[in-house]
Amino acid sequence: MHRRNILAGFAAAGGLIGAALGSARAETFAAAPAKMKVVYHLNELGKVDFVLGNIRNHIDGMGGADKVTIALVVHGPALKAFHTASANPETRRKLGGFPGIELAACGNTMKAQEITLKDLLPGFAVDERGGVVRIAELQMQGYAYLRP
Repeated sequence: MHRRNILAGFAAAGGLIGAALGSARAETFAAAPAKMKVVYHLNELGKVDFVLGNIRNHIDGMGGADKVTIALVVHGPALKAFHTASANPETRRKLGGFPGIELAACGNTMKAQEITLKDLLPGFAVDERGGVVRIAELQMQGYAYLRP
């Protein structure tokens, strides 16, 4: 009997601690910065739709594009999804729905794929120093790094 009372006491204490932590957590999540800055890193061709979906959810979750600054840095095989000649209509549609987003293409990848800025969908800028350099630079400016 005595053991049951002790276990019941532990369970009750755990419940109270859990409730207190849950309450503190809810308060923490509610206190978001006025304007978030995020850099999305995309280099896998198979993740293009997933990352574009994440960006859409991010914008919607923040309450609009004016509440978040987003940069998408693309390099490696993923850049092929943004070639004008081969981009699928869904990728074009999704990308067109992101006003104000920075689209950075890796200059090294562009050289390797033998393309120029004219070969990419509208809105891209080239970072001749490389995609990973751009990502690090944005992180130094306070951007949160996301690689879905």
